[in-house]
Amino acid sequence: MTNHSPSKYKWYILAMGTATHIFVAAMPRLGMPVLFKEISDDLNLSLVQVGIIWGMVGLSALFTAFAFGLIGDRYGVRLTLSVACLLQGITGALRGLSGGFTSLAIYMFLFGLFSVPLAITTHKAAGEWFSGRQLGLANGILAAGMGFGSAAGSMINATALSPLLGGWRNVMFVYGAVAVVVGFLWLQTKHSPTHSAAAHSTGTVPFRQALLHVTGIRDVWLFALTTMCLSGCTNGLVGYLPLHLRESGWTPVSADGTLAALSAASVVGVVPLSSLSDRIGLRKVVMYPAIMMAVIGIGLLSVFGGAIVWLSVILVGIVREAYFAFLITMIMETEGVGAIYSGTALGLYSTLAGLGSFFAPTLGNGLAIINPSFAFIFWSALAVVALLVFHFAKETGWKKERFNQL
Repeated sequence: MTNHSPSKYKWYILAMGTATHIFVAAMPRLGMPVLFKEISDDLNLSLVQVGIIWGMVGLSALFTAFAFGLIGDRYGVRLTLSVACLLQGITGALRGLSGGFTSLAIYMFLFGLFSVPLAITTHKAAGEWFSGRQLGLANGILAAGMGFGSAAGSMINATALSPLLGGWRNVMFVYGAVAVVVGFLWLQTKHSPTHSAAAHSTGTVPFRQALLHVTGIRDVWLFALTTMCLSGCTNGLVGYLPLHLRESGWTPVSADGTLAALSAASVVGVVPLSSLSDRIGLRKVVMYPAIMMAVIGIGLLSVFGGAIVWLSVILVGIVREAYFAFLITMIMETEGVGAIYSGTALGLYSTLAGLGSFFAPTLGNGLAIINPSFAFIFWSALAVVALLVFHFAKETGWKKERFNQL
């Protein structure tokens, strides 16, 4: 591998990151909601308990996302990703040993300790190997991998893998083994040019320096708060929609299919939107309508059923991975961050994303017990708050000087 030129090897790194998103980050986690019916029947779980279990990954990210960001800046993405994949594989497999609500919640918490940080470290890798007008595209491809993995998991986890492997528990074991293999593959990759240069010149970034530097940047906080709201509303929607539709009389295949359609739409939308943003040199002009589509799509679910559900999930899906890719790119492009501090900055981003991913499903599912429409109204309102917070952040694209003067 060491004979490959950096210009070619970066595409191998991007392929590794995309595969990690598909098989380690997305399919075992984002494809889990379609298994909730089987899991809840097996473990006798209530709707609120399902919401708590689904939110545990976000809760655990509060404890490790920042730490993994600091570790990634200090030790590099190769070692960080290999360890994260290994540990996520072990903790992900433990979910298959659950005997009830408490044990599954604990195992989901442990699984989440490495799940969210793993995803952000792949974006840090993209920031070290790609720059300029290719950075948005690279992050878009990684996000497309997340969307593809989510779609694939939603399509096959319950209807194909679970029957084939003998139940949801064995699905957890298989995904755990895959994550371990991917971890060993990351261990064989090269250090990035950015990390290697830093190691030979100024040395690694001390934890305290990175922490104080990043937390003092206003726009990093604004992007992180935006992410918290968007992550909360989409995570709540994804965790609840299949259950809601099944209880509304939809067949399991159709109910799970809406989630697969949402994820498939995100794969279709993320790369073109990322490329458009790179081409025009602006991020915010693409982000504004993207967030509005989420507001409208989730809001429609509070009023309509039937065929409108498909329209709603497509509206949300087209932009779901795109706005996360944009926010990650904008954090990397924020003045004072760059490749050196991107891990720490994305750690803050993921910490608040985890907070949103924890409280939004729990509160939304609680509201759904009163009236299912209340859950969708709540999640749509979170997207509105995201839009308002995002408005106060500065443009970071390569035409930012002209835009920020308007």
